[in-house]
Amino acid sequence: MITIENLSKTYGGTSVVRDISFKARPGRVTGFLGPNGAGKSTSMRMMVGLTTPTSGTATINERRFVDLPNPGREVGVMLDASAQHAGRTGRETLTIAQRMMGIPASRVAELLELVSLTATEADRRVGNYSLGMRQRLGIAAALIGDPQVLILDEPANGLDPAGIRWMRDLLRDYADHGGTVLLSSHLLNEIEIIADDIVMIGQGRIVCQGSKTELLQAAGTVVRSPDSERLHRALVAAGIAATESGDGAFRTGAGITEVGRAAHKAGVLLTELRASDSGGLEDMFLELTADTQRERTAA
Repeated sequence: MITIENLSKTYGGTSVVRDISFKARPGRVTGFLGPNGAGKSTSMRMMVGLTTPTSGTATINERRFVDLPNPGREVGVMLDASAQHAGRTGRETLTIAQRMMGIPASRVAELLELVSLTATEADRRVGNYSLGMRQRLGIAAALIGDPQVLILDEPANGLDPAGIRWMRDLLRDYADHGGTVLLSSHLLNEIEIIADDIVMIGQGRIVCQGSKTELLQAAGTVVRSPDSERLHRALVAAGIAATESGDGAFRTGAGITEVGRAAHKAGVLLTELRASDSGGLEDMFLELTADTQRERTAA
């Protein structure tokens, strides 16, 4: 299990990750989503000890990554498949990992077969690999220690459709056998297919989290006001749970009438009050992260 509690990171006066908390549980694939610059990569680097948090904790099976005696045996990590030694062969890359972890040498051949790298490809220098081949090698390196937890950043990047389907089946099988998978990807359709849970981040804050089924199927309301703080207080006072999606907008599971009544009682001006669309993960992603997108969709 991955447990994130009040995790924050500040560089100078800039907050990159702001007090995020969530859990990625065994037997489930958790999709970790957000626009470019939302704080995903920084969060994942803090999880595996590459970046020191300003505050908060990130633990894997109740211990920090840096405190794990043999990290590769407990958590497999792939944050950048291109960050591999270009002068080594694929087989050498896995052999070094195998020796450092103290696992049988036969594991190298097993993983090369699992990720479909041929003997010829395995003996080729990584600098001559395609992006898709580096992705396969990175996944093999993450899995070689037979860990209980996987943390993967854009693992489908560079894979063709057949490779994406292979990766999806691999991770689904891993989770179905009790493993914990935290998966970051911009391929929202793939996340919608494979993920059990969703954690969505925007401008360093979590804007949405929960099971995929609940998030995509729940009926609800989108409400917006020029005074988002007053609107939020009005919703809280009425016992209505809501998630802020930026620009004064909130998404809630309550009905339109209930939300409108709460706003009217508090004297809050509304500029939008409508039923929440159920257009899939992509629509939900674009709506909840609208204020962090470089591109703006015309109304």
